[in-house]
Amino acid sequence: MIVRALAIWVIMAVIAVANGFFRVSVLVPRVGEQVGHIISTIMLSCFIAALAWFCIRWLKPQTPAAAMLLGAFWVALTLAFEFGFGHFVAQKSWAELLNDYNLLRGRVWPLVLVVTAISPYIAARRQNILNEK
Repeated sequence: MIVRALAIWVIMAVIAVANGFFRVSVLVPRVGEQVGHIISTIMLSCFIAALAWFCIRWLKPQTPAAAMLLGAFWVALTLAFEFGFGHFVAQKSWAELLNDYNLLRGRVWPLVLVVTAISPYIAARRQNILNEK
């Protein structure tokens, strides 16, 4: 399951990069940074949930724990990519990267991580593919 989970995460990362490009080039010029951030976060969360829904039978988590572990794996990869690429390639400061986690400033990025974490479990549960014995 790990290779398949990684393959789906790569698709997720491509969608996230495209979503970020759309946010910067289309949303922000039209609605501003804050609203663009919120719309983009909701869009990405929906894409991730849909991807999990459509791929969960291929991923085949057998138990609720396996489905939750899959979500945790995706979150870990996402954080590693976000901070690794963001800091070392995009040259963003750690403070700038951490800013997206500041809910008090209206930054709702953590929603993406929550959706990423729980989507495999919810998709597997709703599609009745978990062995809950």
